Amino acid sequence: MIVNKSKSAFKTIAEVADELGVATHVLRFWETKFNQIKPMKATGGRRYYRPDDVEVLKLIKSLLYGKRYTIEGAQHLIKEKGLKNLLGEDEIQRDFFGTDNKIAEVAPVAVVGQTSQEALQDIAEAVSKLKSLRLKLAEL
Repeated sequence: MIVNKSKSAFKTIAEVADELGVATHVLRFWETKFNQIKPMKATGGRRYYRPDDVEVLKLIKSLLYGKRYTIEGAQHLIKEKGLKNLLGEDEIQRDFFGTDNKIAEVAPVAVVGQTSQEALQDIAEAVSKLKSLRLKLAEL
């Protein structure tokens, strides 16, 4: 049975696991490794995740599965940059990239007569400019 909940509703561990595409035991494991994950627990230990908890879990999944950080590396990054900063960066990235970190709905367009090497150089230059803009935005 599928129940449509509002975005502000609390979610069970099964609902969050389904939304993220991971097993429930993975979420319980992440709780032991990342103290930023703090679901509410009802009597009997049933977990209820707030919308903010789900955003933190999405970030952790992105770091571990998308960007291929180790758990220790992700912990260090969160400690170093701060959860709020990383969540903000993740939101910016989702504007440019899909949730799997691949460019969303965008494909390089080759210019007639342009070699693949020239096209790659153009793409590398564009990526460099985007990274520069991202750093400037982070300073704001």
